[in-house]
Amino acid sequence: MTRLGVTAVTVVALVMSGSCFDVILLRPELRAAVSRRDAVGLADALEQLIEEERATIGDREAAYDAVRGWRRPTADYAYARAALAGRLAQVRGLSATGLVRETEALARASMALDPNYRNGAARRMLGTLYVLAPAQLLAHGDSEAGLELLEAQLAAYPRDPQNRVRLAEGYLSLNDVEPAREHLCAALRDARDLKASEHKLLATLVEQAGGSSTLTCD
Repeated sequence: MTRLGVTAVTVVALVMSGSCFDVILLRPELRAAVSRRDAVGLADALEQLIEEERATIGDREAAYDAVRGWRRPTADYAYARAALAGRLAQVRGLSATGLVRETEALARASMALDPNYRNGAARRMLGTLYVLAPAQLLAHGDSEAGLELLEAQLAAYPRDPQNRVRLAEGYLSLNDVEPAREHLCAALRDARDLKASEHKLLATLVEQAGGSSTLTCD
């Protein structure tokens, strides 16, 4: 049993609930990954559509439904399914209690199986979820646990500016501006390595922190 109390058995239980899925329901950009039963490829393809602002609610629903019938008790599958559940929860809002808890459980499972998968992506996902999601939607964590996870993620991968952005977002979500400023400055210095959506989030966070003139970055 790991510190998170999750084993591969948990993943098996989570992934056994799916059913058959018709590939034709997916748009072409997503279809190839489903044909290969490639959960990570599907999650990445959906992320690209979201990044390009072309993803519909139907795309998110179809991608999420597609992976539910696959049985792969691995860190990459658990992470991919967590990402797909989380993306669907974003558009379903307060009706997404089950999806939020599924995202939480699968991110925890991915961490337990391989905490270093994709440079700790599941830990960053889980930390962000804990600081941003309403406590009543979660089964285990809270904002304090989320900040601890995001701090640990930054300590493990200090050169990834996305970790800085997410940690700053966590502090600002709790109205704690001062510790966020250091991370915003660091993210701005390495902003060339961020995706377009992350640039937008960073700009929003800078404004929430009082604007670029208040940061006094070196």
